[in-house]
Amino acid sequence: MPKTEHIIDAKNQPLGRLASKIALLLQGKGTAAYASRNEGDVKVVVKNIKAVKITGKKADQKIYYHHTGPLGHLKERKYREVFDRKPDWVLWHAVRGMLPKNALRAKRLKNMTIES
Repeated sequence: MPKTEHIIDAKNQPLGRLASKIALLLQGKGTAAYASRNEGDVKVVVKNIKAVKITGKKADQKIYYHHTGPLGHLKERKYREVFDRKPDWVLWHAVRGMLPKNALRAKRLKNMTIES
């Protein structure tokens, strides 16, 4: 069965609402043949990710954490730093967090393409 392709323009859309819409599409919940055990036959292409909107003071207050392994090596970066460097990673991270935590998550994420 061929994959259905959705093209989404991220311009002036809030990051969280955009991510939740993409997560629902990737799971295939918008199709009549939805089954939670299936990967889904939807492909999502996101354009204009650099124009995505965030509300409030999130640019300075939202923090992404990363642990390098050794004790005490917890790194933190603000949203603004991460978005300036990798705007596609910010959306990927948000969508990844909204998908179910199971073996299908990686397969579903591969169906998402982010174009700057």
